[in-house]
Amino acid sequence: MIAGRDDYEEEEETPMLQLSSIKHTAVEEEVIHGVPATGDHMNTIRTGTLWSTVAHIITAVIGSGVLSLAWSMSQLGWIGGPIALLCFALVTYVSSSLLSDCYRSPDPITGTRNRTYTDAVRVILGEKQAHLCGWLQFLNFFGTGVAYVVTTSTCMMAIQKSNCYHKQGHDAACDYSGNLYMFLFGVIQIVMSQIPDFHSMMWVSIVAAVMSFCYSSIGLGLGVAKVIENGRIDGSIKGVPAVNLSVKLWLTFQALGDIAFAYPYSIIFLEIQDTIKSPPSESKVMKKASVIAIVVTTFFYLGCGCFGYAAFGNETPGNLLTGFGFYEPYWLIDFANACIILHLIGGYQLYSQPVFAFGERWVTEKFPDNVFLTKVYRMKLPFLPDFELNLLRLSFRTAYVVSTTGIAMVFPYFNEILGLLGALNLWPLAIYFPIEMYKKQRNVESWSTKWVVLQIFSGVLMVVSAVALIGSIAGVMEAKTSYK
Repeated sequence: MIAGRDDYEEEEETPMLQLSSIKHTAVEEEVIHGVPATGDHMNTIRTGTLWSTVAHIITAVIGSGVLSLAWSMSQLGWIGGPIALLCFALVTYVSSSLLSDCYRSPDPITGTRNRTYTDAVRVILGEKQAHLCGWLQFLNFFGTGVAYVVTTSTCMMAIQKSNCYHKQGHDAACDYSGNLYMFLFGVIQIVMSQIPDFHSMMWVSIVAAVMSFCYSSIGLGLGVAKVIENGRIDGSIKGVPAVNLSVKLWLTFQALGDIAFAYPYSIIFLEIQDTIKSPPSESKVMKKASVIAIVVTTFFYLGCGCFGYAAFGNETPGNLLTGFGFYEPYWLIDFANACIILHLIGGYQLYSQPVFAFGERWVTEKFPDNVFLTKVYRMKLPFLPDFELNLLRLSFRTAYVVSTTGIAMVFPYFNEILGLLGALNLWPLAIYFPIEMYKKQRNVESWSTKWVVLQIFSGVLMVVSAVALIGSIAGVMEAKTSYK
């Protein structure tokens, strides 16, 4: 049966990004289009509010992507850059509005909850589409983990270089390898990933959101100060000149991919929405939170991108805070990079916990009687609460962290990886699935005005996503060749 109004009005709380990794005692099952759907979990309590949701969204959105926006602006120029940023903000708003109504189905207010993106696709569009969505979603989770390893090591090297330049001068040979820092980051994540409910701790998103504001504000402030110091606004309408047209196109496409990575958060959208208590309806709160978060992030994105480009023009670094357009005050550069590191440590877990939960659930359902998979060992730690250790969790999560760290060591390319991930995420996950689910739930008639508008919107973004993917792949290949 469909969850009724009484079910909807009951307050619940759920761990952040939980993918039904534990079995619940009261689970409704409903068949829509012949596909079983997980219903409301009556023993789960949700306490998420508007502002906790905004914090989760900002944690998911403002990340390493903001650091590449000045470089993206330099490739697109003074007209194309701001327009691209505003267009992607609009695209993100449309995507979030469509997805928020997919949390419950078939009715967006009283229907049965779809606690994850893949669940929503399975219930509304069918099993085959759900498999495709799941693979794309987890590919983006994994890729984001790789990007966070690369970015964290880059920030650690930037702190070391900053102190070196301060002591020995800006022309000193302050070159360091990032492999050691990637290894250290991986060790930290192996330890943190063993905490079963880390992703449910509200302080993770609060700390990460605060760190986001800190380093974004520092990047914006340094850009403004540099422009004032220069006494002019650098850059041009066409952006950075290239040796030929094909190179310019590849860089432009890659810049679009970088912006695409910075904005959409569809891969964890419904997981965030599943933390919201009701009433009011989850979709209403989520839409309001999305508007607030998008406005805030767009302000910082435009500020960092525009002032970063205005400060450095054709010499704009790929990473605003680690490319050493700024050298002084060195302690502020160090602090900004430390904020990024703290944010990414939590952000890595934010994007990895859905993979952990799904993988462990799948294995334990396949082998429910295996002691290795199910037995929990309780450990007493000094000055800390009792810790529960599970061998499946230990081995699976450690292997996952090792794999992301290993790939990051092979492909330590900041801008190229961000562009690649942005292109992979943009059309299929942020546009195609939300539009198809919306049309299905709202019974939008083929060739109606709304249907045509949605199809054109989807088609345009598919082309943008495709060219961004091509440009980013070319960038990765060129970077790998140059690195060798």
